[in-house]
Amino acid sequence: MERIKALEQITDQLENELVICNIGFPSRELYHVNDSPQHFYMLGSMGMASSIGLGLAMAQVRKVIVFDGDGSLMMNLGSLITIYNQNPENLVLVVLDNECYGSTGNQCTYASSTDLKKVAEGIGFQETFLYSELEDEIDFAPVLKSEGPVFVHVKVKPGNADVPVIPMEPEEIKERFVKEIEGE
Repeated sequence: MERIKALEQITDQLENELVICNIGFPSRELYHVNDSPQHFYMLGSMGMASSIGLGLAMAQVRKVIVFDGDGSLMMNLGSLITIYNQNPENLVLVVLDNECYGSTGNQCTYASSTDLKKVAEGIGFQETFLYSELEDEIDFAPVLKSEGPVFVHVKVKPGNADVPVIPMEPEEIKERFVKEIEGE
């Protein structure tokens, strides 16, 4: 499955959840398939989506879905340990694993030789899910019913969808998201 299709299938099953999306092409793809004020599109800070999602989950009660990449997660692997120890019941970390740094030139990561789901389980995550790149459908309902923190490993094909850049300035993205959180 391509990453854009995984993003579309998962977000089609969301309702009131807040979403933090990793930088670059994942954010562009999410914007293209399902733009929403509930989505925060990161335009910088590679490796920080999981940390931003953790802070957001700890600050309010709504469920928070973080879309991260394998490369970004491995750049900040300590975030998994912090998420586990902070134990937010409302956090779901979805790692879209294409085994490369898709937004910086498709350089290979070590995800081909590292089982990220087993890493999460080794840290202590009780709720983990794996979706293979060969699967045509992602049933996200069991994930949404699980008490967090939840780790979801989604293997996707390498490559980026041909979608335009997000036509909003970073300040607009932030202000729109903050209004959503504050209920305005």
